[in-house]
Amino acid sequence: MTTVREVRLKRRPVGMPQLGDFDVAEAPLAAPGEGEVAVKNLFLSVDPYMRGRMYDRPSYVPPFELGKVMQGGAIGQVTASHDPKFSVGDIVSSMFGWRDAYVAKGEHIQKIETHGLPPQAFLGAAGMPGMTAYFGLLEVADGCKPGETVFVSAATGAVGQIVCQIAKLKGATVVGSAGGAEKVAYLKEIGCDEAIDYRAGDINSALAKAAPKGIDVYFDNVGGDHLAAAMNAARPFARFAECGMIAQYNNEEPAPGPANMALIVGKRLKIRGFIVSDFAARQSEFAKDMAAWISSGQIKTRDTVDEGVDAMPGAFLKLFTGGNFGKMLVKV
Repeated sequence: MTTVREVRLKRRPVGMPQLGDFDVAEAPLAAPGEGEVAVKNLFLSVDPYMRGRMYDRPSYVPPFELGKVMQGGAIGQVTASHDPKFSVGDIVSSMFGWRDAYVAKGEHIQKIETHGLPPQAFLGAAGMPGMTAYFGLLEVADGCKPGETVFVSAATGAVGQIVCQIAKLKGATVVGSAGGAEKVAYLKEIGCDEAIDYRAGDINSALAKAAPKGIDVYFDNVGGDHLAAAMNAARPFARFAECGMIAQYNNEEPAPGPANMALIVGKRLKIRGFIVSDFAARQSEFAKDMAAWISSGQIKTRDTVDEGVDAMPGAFLKLFTGGNFGKMLVKV
């Protein structure tokens, strides 16, 4: 019997997660039985939603269990198979992340046809983040039309960078917000018409300057002051896609709501929250468009890649300190 390295949740974080909230351990790994597949992970994903699963409270997914291996998106390669649907060498996706290898029933993993894309793309632009951007903008926010202005927060993140580029493909004027001069420069590289460094001053003033005629769509990854600024800048009947509110994920006490909520009524704003699994049945629609955009060079991405399963906790913490650029990955 071989062993694997895995990361377990040691204690539930209070406020900002710490490295001490996790344990890196070794665990036995049995050979695959009938209907099972052995997989060596290649790339592991860390995502902001995982912070919510560290709380012991009801949500749209169950909380992580203390003392048990963390779960997350992973791309791996089959090393042994007793399931006729899989062959040695196949590239597969799963939720068996935060470990370097695993054995699972074939029904719990998905074979990937890469179509020439690097495997890690299926944790980013061609995977969950890309699908979140695609349906969040085109369905939840009712799309965007040529001449409209789209504002995107956390615009250099895994989701945000894709939202910006899809909006440009649809003919919109795009305003992105990110932290630091390097990230602002990247937003210009991927086509944003205006790029805001939220660390450089007041977000309300910066957005008013970047979009003097107001915004028609806001894709929210941050919440907090960005949400308030977007409501101030919104034109009548603007549409808000509420994807995430990372500014609040580590709060120890409930954050006060934006003081300008009354604008929702007067401006007749449409504000809708969503999660990507709402659109699971339409995954093939997304895959077709995204594959074409990536292959043609119309969608570009940038990743931050750390190495080794032991790096998973530190990689996760980077999501909350601005240490990642684009999609945060760990290469096994």
